[in-house]
Amino acid sequence: MSAARAIGLLLGLAADGVIGESGRVRPVAGFAKAARAFEHKLPAETRLTGAVHAAGLAGAAVLAGVLVERAGRRSPVRQAAGTAVATWAVLGAAGLAVDGTAMARDLEEGRLDSARDTLAGLDPRAGDGLDVIGLSRASVETVAQNTSDAVVAPLFWGAVAGVPGLLGARAVIVLRRLLNRRQEPFGWFAGRLDRLVNQVPTRYAAALTVTGAPVVGGSARGAWRAWRRDIIAHPDPNAGRVGAAFAGALEIRLGGRTAYPHGVEELPVLGDGRNPDAGYVTRAVELSRVVGWLAGLGSAVLAILVGLRRR
Repeated sequence: MSAARAIGLLLGLAADGVIGESGRVRPVAGFAKAARAFEHKLPAETRLTGAVHAAGLAGAAVLAGVLVERAGRRSPVRQAAGTAVATWAVLGAAGLAVDGTAMARDLEEGRLDSARDTLAGLDPRAGDGLDVIGLSRASVETVAQNTSDAVVAPLFWGAVAGVPGLLGARAVIVLRRLLNRRQEPFGWFAGRLDRLVNQVPTRYAAALTVTGAPVVGGSARGAWRAWRRDIIAHPDPNAGRVGAAFAGALEIRLGGRTAYPHGVEELPVLGDGRNPDAGYVTRAVELSRVVGWLAGLGSAVLAILVGLRRR
């Protein structure tokens, strides 16, 4: 069964590249819509209702995954097919590549408003007032974070826990994004759950960035150095790792002063190269693709190893 899981993960990743373009037509969008509807039905925004909201929806996603796993338990073909469909449903690699390429093209051609609109769909930061350099920096950071959230994390948990891991991990990340910057009181539990779920995948994504950097003409040494050096002062022990690795790999400078709807945050500077421009957004998308395929291969190997250990 471990081989069936590995094959399913690889087939789902391939389907994401061949079939899928945007998460808007996938179950992820439906889950986000259901989460918003459930939130509006709760009586008040407290820590308790926030915990009920996050735990209930994430638990429902895991339960759905358990049912899929049980349906294919006696047939490797059904298990591989179920894993493949679930993987395709939750991955966002293809959509990220499309959006990242669109942002790079808009920045290159001076269509800053269009680049801001695309960025707003991927990241909660305020893009108004950002110039080409600011938008390029935000775009690279967003590509890096989404590579971890929408590609590496689901594949990792899919390898470890099968379809329940795939659906549960993606559900937690979607909930975190819906409640982003609402840490108190309603989003507190979702934020803590997301931090726990992503503790290993973000480090895995950073390591894959170091490995894949030379493929796109980047610096593996720079990625490693920035990852180990610049995340010490970052307020998010998960998000800073992937951004720092991308900054070091592409030899650019990320982080710094960042405006969000709730206010301005002074984040640590990641990397020590030049300020990015539109060309570096394109390179970030290329690096994201490499990291995604490395994550797919790694998840297949991990799925087999997990299966062997359980025997």
